[in-house]
Order: sequence, then C-alpha cells, then structure tokens
Amino acid sequence: METAMEVMRDGVKEEGIRRAGEILKRGGLVAFPTETVYGLGANALDEAASAKIYSAKGRPSDNPLIVHIADWDAIYRIAEEVPAQAKMLADAFWPGPLTMILKKSSQVPLGTTGGLDTVAVRMPANEVARELIRAGGGYVAAPSANTSGRPSPTTAQHVAQDMNGVIDMIIDGGDADIGLESTIVDLTEDIPTILRPGYINKDMLEAVVGRAEMDKGLISDNADIRPKAPGMKYRHYAPKAQLFIVEGEMERVREKINELTAQHLQSGERVGVIGTDESASCYRNGIVKSIGSRQDENSIAHHLYGILREFDEMDVTVIYSESFDTPQMGQAIMNRLIKAAGHQIIPAQ
Repeated sequence: METAMEVMRDGVKEEGIRRAGEILKRGGLVAFPTETVYGLGANALDEAASAKIYSAKGRPSDNPLIVHIADWDAIYRIAEEVPAQAKMLADAFWPGPLTMILKKSSQVPLGTTGGLDTVAVRMPANEVARELIRAGGGYVAAPSANTSGRPSPTTAQHVAQDMNGVIDMIIDGGDADIGLESTIVDLTEDIPTILRPGYINKDMLEAVVGRAEMDKGLISDNADIRPKAPGMKYRHYAPKAQLFIVEGEMERVREKINELTAQHLQSGERVGVIGTDESASCYRNGIVKSIGSRQDENSIAHHLYGILREFDEMDVTVIYSESFDTPQMGQAIMNRLIKAAGHQIIPAQ
C-alpha cells in the first residue's frame, strides 16, 4: 500500500481534508494531528474499519478506541446516557484534551469499544482534526498513530516511521501542541474517576464537578490492583533501549546517573541520558538530551516521546532519565515515563 502524505498549508488544506474524509467513509485509515498526539483514524461506526486500526497497530483487541467527535450534539447518537457532569466538563474543557467514558448506544459496535458496554468520547481542539471528523462522517475512532507499545507520535514524521505503507494517508499538521495523550475520566460511576492522567488534572476536574477520584490501579503499589482502563495494563511508549528512571534529591540523581553511565561506557555500550535545561551540562557521559525546562513543564511533556524516538535512531542500548514531579502535569508525565521504563526505577541514595 502506498501511503499519501498531505501537508496542511494554505491552498491545499480543504481539498486534502475532503480526500481524507472520503477515505474514512470508504473504511480506510487516516493518521491526523490533534493537540495531544497524532491519531490513527477510522470510521468509528464501522466495525470492519475499526478492526483495521487494531491490525495496523498490532493493538490488543480488548483495548478500546476513543471516538472523536466535532460537535456536542453528536454525543447523543453514541451514548445511551449523557449525565449532567458530562455537559459540565464539556463546557469547561471541550474542545480539548479530555476523554469521557459513557454508557454506549447500540450504534457503536463492540469492535470499537474493545467489547465493553461503554464508549470513550473526545472532542479534539485541533481544527484540522475537527474538520476531518466532519468530512469523514462525524465519528472517528482513533488511538495514537504508532505501532502498539512504541512512543506515541507527535509529528507526521513519527507516524511515517511506524505506519508508512500500512495506512492510506497521513495528514501533516505540524507538531502536536501538548505531546501527551488526553486525560480519561469515567462518568459511569457515582464519582468521576480518572483512568488515565493527562493535561487536565484532578484539581481542574474537581473545580468543575466537585469531587473526582484517581483509579486505584494507577496509584497503588499493589500489583494485584489492576487499572480499570484495559489499555493501562499494557506496556506503552517504550523505546528500543532499556530505560531506567533515577529518583531522589537532584544532586544525588546527577551523581548516580554519572556513576551508572560510566559503567556502561566501560563495557562499550551506547548510553543516553534524559536531563533538563537546568541539569544537562552536569552529565559527563553518553549522549545527553534536554527534555525541556523544569520551569516550563509543558516543554517536558511536549518533548518526551520525541526524545525517546531520537534515542531509538541513535541505537543506544540503555537510557537513564531524571524524574519529573511538576505541579500540573507531573503525574501524567511520570505515568508515561514509568510505563515506558517498564517500572524500572532506581533510587539515588
């Protein structure tokens, strides 16, 4: 299959979106930009089209797809129940990086929802994404546009690395703004429950709905307590190299990383280090990359997946990263980093 690349620029945008919409209506696959990461889109109401997403990504079939809509009224066709909290959250955060879990209607095939009786719904803030959704029929199922388990794509070039020749079209809309997937909140229980942390955090949700909880599977150290969201039980975002997170007081973290990287270099290994603008110059060994500034946590989120992919291209065998306990997005950043590392955390003592 030849994958077409459409660059969204003046003069071609409207025609490119029209062609992409026709592909979706025919049951094809189109990768497109959102404000979070690039999505791999198919007609959400066409079970065969959704099946193509799972096949292209190598995604487990019990991992539900998020249905993207462009207009609020579209929600009533795919959700059996739309609680008042959903409208409150939509008024506050849509279009934007928030996904809501609702009871699904019979219009949504089980092949889209991973066999569940619920549906995940989001209205993206990216204008190109919303225009594509409308052009494609109004309901676009879309996980991240990468091979399952790999770092999520934040540029069209990342998508091409994994999906070229596998899908019909890639829409190039530039870099994703945020760089991390949306917050997922379950509204099928009495108390809204965060199943995946993201840009919109618990405090922001509680300012709207009064009370929200974190899924116990996200915050418990007990391996027997599983996350409620099926997708959270799988390894995600992983680079090819072994990734370790070093936690502790920053001076000790830097000393520990320098100690560990020196050992690897003596063994002839190619090693990478993820630091920040404030700390990168403190590392003496290996390939050192700054993920951004601790004074600008958005920059850390924005660069995370891109840096992991850069290290893949450099064929490093091991990566050591600082941890990032930042005020708003720290939990979301660390959720992705810990999963990418396979929970390999080294205390800096």
